[in-house]
Amino acid sequence: MNSTGDDKALVDAILDAAADAIIVSDEKGLILRANPAAIAMFQHTEQDLVGQSVNVLMPQAAGALHDRDLNHHIETGENRIVGQGRDVEGVRKDGTRFPLHLSVGSATVGESRVFIGILHDLTQRKATEAALARSRRLNAIGQMTGGIAHDFNNWLTVIIGNLELLEMRNADQRDLNLIRDALHAATIGSDLIARLSAFGRRSDLNPVRVDLKALCEDTLVILKRTLGARIQIKTDFAPVISLVMVDPVQLQSALMNLALNARDAMGDGGELLISVKNVRIDDDYMAQEVDVETGDYVCLSVSDNGEGMSPQAQEHVFEPFFTTKADRGGTGFGLATVYGFVKQSGGHITLYSEEGLGTSFGLYFPALAVTNAPTRSETNQKTRSNAPFGQGKTVLVVEDNAKVRKLSVARIRELGFDVEEAQSGDAAYAMLAGGMRADILFSDLVMPGELNGYDLAALASREFPDVKVLLTSGYASDVVTTQLSQGKTYDILHKPYRQADLIESLQALFADDPDD
Repeated sequence: MNSTGDDKALVDAILDAAADAIIVSDEKGLILRANPAAIAMFQHTEQDLVGQSVNVLMPQAAGALHDRDLNHHIETGENRIVGQGRDVEGVRKDGTRFPLHLSVGSATVGESRVFIGILHDLTQRKATEAALARSRRLNAIGQMTGGIAHDFNNWLTVIIGNLELLEMRNADQRDLNLIRDALHAATIGSDLIARLSAFGRRSDLNPVRVDLKALCEDTLVILKRTLGARIQIKTDFAPVISLVMVDPVQLQSALMNLALNARDAMGDGGELLISVKNVRIDDDYMAQEVDVETGDYVCLSVSDNGEGMSPQAQEHVFEPFFTTKADRGGTGFGLATVYGFVKQSGGHITLYSEEGLGTSFGLYFPALAVTNAPTRSETNQKTRSNAPFGQGKTVLVVEDNAKVRKLSVARIRELGFDVEEAQSGDAAYAMLAGGMRADILFSDLVMPGELNGYDLAALASREFPDVKVLLTSGYASDVVTTQLSQGKTYDILHKPYRQADLIESLQALFADDPDD
């Protein structure tokens, strides 16, 4: 191409088509161009960015280092950042930080020198790496503890056997007391090893075909007496639940363990929800979790509205000897044992918790075939037959998790809706207040910023009465977020959900409209 117009058109086309963010700046670090991917990534408008320093896209300390290295390159030609790729932090317009990979190049345009930064969002990769690292760490600990348990069992057998022989040889009372104290200590050690074996997935399980709903109902009889009147127990059992192959004794023990942990987290009282339902873990769900086989599962969820866990506690909660209740006699083996039992049963365990709001554990067990349950093909047919019903309507998706937001946007667009997106309640409200038209507000409950999902829903219902509201939560139930609701009730779609569940919830919003 020879004409300047053709060259500009080609550059514009490249910038528009690029999936990664591209920022073009001058020698002073002032932004000359920002492609659509950069606008979406940093949530500025192009008018906001052009003429601003590139430092607006990075933390303050990183901005100072960038200016130093850029000036050093211009003065000496030494490449500290130009021609290099490195992982850095980006800052969005609302101040939230996220991981990036940055590559910087330079070029001469006319008599001016420009710098081109190509930025790739690492949020999803970092989250996947962290989840994979946790899984590998737990697997490694499990293998190690399983081997230790095997050896210790052999040693304890010798110790207990010899102590019992001494006890039988007419020892005097003084020696007998010492022997019995030693036997008691060895028995405690044996129990500890049994728990290590459970975490290492080397327990002797006796799996049978089990109805989790019936098993939970039996366990509730014990739980109600154990937890006391200050804990209100709620249940949510789906009408059709597949059978699973698990050890019923170990399952009841796991349920009791989770319920007692919830009681401790709720202090003076609270609400405990136990729910059971069928779920399908497919490729969409796999985008959010690792180490999970696709297929049909039965999910047993145990949720509380207690004190919740810090991110640091969540990172290590399934590891042996880790406890947040050391001052209350915690041993650090309860959740490690539950983890080992679920894994040994071919299942998967999830944790969702927010400090001050509560905690939800999900135990996923492979489902056995059920003849009266809808097949996946029937569900897909239902999805296809309803796909166009969203045409002409706009959904505002509000979700702080980038992966979940991307998935939600894709799912809703498949139904024919136009979709706008926001990563916080504050951003969503600003969009609505700024004149953006939306027919449906589809928002997560727990988000950073001033407005949680309930607050956003309340504002939208009051100021934009034509906007319909559907909330979603990673908790098993809004039981864990009742303190957010301020007495208001909204429809809540619980994660993870299937496309058919999303369709049903969206259609229900328009059920009473005469024109739909």
